[in-house]
Amino acid sequence: MSHLKLDALSATKVETEPYQYLMLPGFIDAASIARINATYPNIEKGGSYPIESLDSTMAIKEVIAELDGAAFEKLIEEKFDVALAGRPKMYSLRGYTRAKDGSIHTDSRDKIITVLLYLNETWQQPGGRLRILRSGTNVDDFVAEVPPDNGTLLVFKRSDTSWHGHHPFEGPRRSLQMNWMTSEGSKGFHAIRHKLSAAVKKLTAA
Repeated sequence: MSHLKLDALSATKVETEPYQYLMLPGFIDAASIARINATYPNIEKGGSYPIESLDSTMAIKEVIAELDGAAFEKLIEEKFDVALAGRPKMYSLRGYTRAKDGSIHTDSRDKIITVLLYLNETWQQPGGRLRILRSGTNVDDFVAEVPPDNGTLLVFKRSDTSWHGHHPFEGPRRSLQMNWMTSEGSKGFHAIRHKLSAAVKKLTAA
C-alpha cells in the first residue's frame, strides 16, 4: 500500500512568510499511522536515531522508501524551486522529547530542505507543537503552529531566518526527519553524531 498522499502535497501551497514552508495535515492517513506505530522502534530516550538500526519488518521503512522516491523529490523541487537530484539525503527518527528540546534554531547551513513527518496518533499537550517563527528571540511570535500528530507533514527551505521551535515538553513524541544535504561529507558528520547520541545500536519494535 502507498502511505504518502502525493496528490494532496501537489495541491498544497508554499507559504513565503517569514520563510518558505508548507504544512500538510494528514499526509499519512490514520490506517498508515496505526500500522507505523504498531512496529515503531521502542525509543525511550531523547536524541535522533539513525534509520540503519531499523528492522526490515517495521512499517516506517515503507514510508522512508516512498520519501526516497523520485516522485516525492520532484514535487519538493517544484514547490521550493530548488535542484535536489543527486543531493545526499539524511534520515533520522525521534521517539522521545526532552524538556531541553525545542529551543529556537534555524537548522544547520549544510541542510538544504528539512522534511518533518509527525507520527503521533493524537496530541493534546500544549508543549511540543513546533512553531514557524518570525525571529530567533520569541517562541510566541509565530505565524503557524504545526500539530505533531495524524501524519502532519512540514517542509521548509533552510535559511538564516528559518527560525522554529516549541514550548517545552517531555515524553513520547514520534517523528521522522529527512534532509537534503549540501554534501556527503556533511551527511556523514550528522550521521556519526546521531549514532553517538543514540542510546542503543539496535532498535526494537515497541
